[in-house]
Amino acid sequence: MSERSGLSRGDRNRNARLARLRALLPASNAIVGIDLADVKQAIVVTDHDSKVLARKKVLCKAWQLGEVLDWAVARAKAAGFASVTVACEPTGHRWRVLDQLAAQRGLNLVCVQPLLVWRAREAEDLTWDKSDPKDAVIIARLAAQLCCYEPERTSEAYARLRHLGARRNQLTTAATTGVQQLRDLLECVWPAVLDAAGAPFRSATWCAALAVVLDRCDGDLKRVRRLGAARFLAAVRAELPRWNASRPRFRIVTAVFDALTDPTGVIVHRPGALQRTAMILHDWHTARARLAEAEAAMVTVIDELDLTNLVTSIPGLSAVGAAAILAETGDLTRFPSPRSVVKHAGLCPRDNASGHHHGKTTISGRGRAELRLAAWRAVWAAMLNNTVLKGRFAYLTTRPANRLAPLQARAACAAALLRWLHVVVTRRVTWNPAIASGIVDTTPQARAASNQRRRQDPGGASPNVPRGPTSRRSMGSPTRPSPARLHAVGNNPVETLGRAEETAWSPRPPPPISTPTTA
Repeated sequence: MSERSGLSRGDRNRNARLARLRALLPASNAIVGIDLADVKQAIVVTDHDSKVLARKKVLCKAWQLGEVLDWAVARAKAAGFASVTVACEPTGHRWRVLDQLAAQRGLNLVCVQPLLVWRAREAEDLTWDKSDPKDAVIIARLAAQLCCYEPERTSEAYARLRHLGARRNQLTTAATTGVQQLRDLLECVWPAVLDAAGAPFRSATWCAALAVVLDRCDGDLKRVRRLGAARFLAAVRAELPRWNASRPRFRIVTAVFDALTDPTGVIVHRPGALQRTAMILHDWHTARARLAEAEAAMVTVIDELDLTNLVTSIPGLSAVGAAAILAETGDLTRFPSPRSVVKHAGLCPRDNASGHHHGKTTISGRGRAELRLAAWRAVWAAMLNNTVLKGRFAYLTTRPANRLAPLQARAACAAALLRWLHVVVTRRVTWNPAIASGIVDTTPQARAASNQRRRQDPGGASPNVPRGPTSRRSMGSPTRPSPARLHAVGNNPVETLGRAEETAWSPRPPPPISTPTTA
């Protein structure tokens, strides 16, 4: 809490958000609440006390609501208001249509969360009655109370990235479903083939050999066995290019060929199950190819945005993983701070305390579930190649007090990854492991002191560079950073460095930084 204003950071952020909403919903504007549907639209014009000024129900598509907005403006001006602000629920694609129609007429538009509308129905008349006209009034009332938000307005590039990300999610689900179905069927009727490779579905040789068997067996594995080992190997060689490989692994080919004589499995279901497996294998192969095309298109978009070099400067984060996250966040510059991105993903901690009671703290789980999933998937790969994330994970899972479970620690690392991504994208700087691990003090006071020393001794070394056994890094006692610094680096330098010896981990010295501006 600030000693000057007596306001916390949350108070200041909330006040700023309310000020932005009040600018969209001034007292001089009436409120048009619209309950969007396919062909039946319920419209109500109210003042800020939720008094109904006009009501209308029309049968039209969302694209035909332009005349309705003109009618609402006329009724509002007749009641003494200067204009109107449109409020609606984010229903499918229809709110985007309404947003464009409102923008063409110079009208503001805000959205109300459907969850708030659902909970406000009982508060309206102490019943659970639901109807389109009542929902329109509730939407207008919640907007008047500023229980709404300004929807995202995106650019063409980020809109294309959003649609490609949705397509990638569909194809990822289809590919994962195909693997699960293939494994279930083969475990039932031909389990021996799954033991032919350590990771069968990641082996191009195994997939090619299975495709050869399923294409030629027609439900009878003995037919493929009669080809002989040499002809079977030649068929696998010819099939390998379809699986993006050229040289087979003879051990796997031999193991698949030997499994043709294994009688283990439900024999009565084997012919039909193998035929079904051949169809699923074809669908899985097609889904993988289309998934690769979608990912390549996503990387092309972030190349056009000139973000590839920035996001891939974070070790362990690939261009595809970063594109999947940006597809859900949109332009990160619309978020005022890195912490707001974490809240948007639902990865922020949810307080559970009252007085002396301190319950179990969990993540909020609100926000965009797809963004939370994208960050969760990206952190698994990043953990293998990012030493800062490894150290953070080690500390969170081994600290004496408030020790986290492995999955909880990964969620915290996913939140840190989102904070890093916000910094490198919005500030257009590369990722710096020294700042991310808390070695370098980036508070305004530290920067001012560094500039002063540099002016006094232009040839001297930077005070942030470790100078031997008494350096800040080895002592583990840095100056307590500002909240803004903690948000930027996504870590707690005091705890990380102070407990490095306890957790048997200490951050590596930062590599030489070639770029003059880093974060």
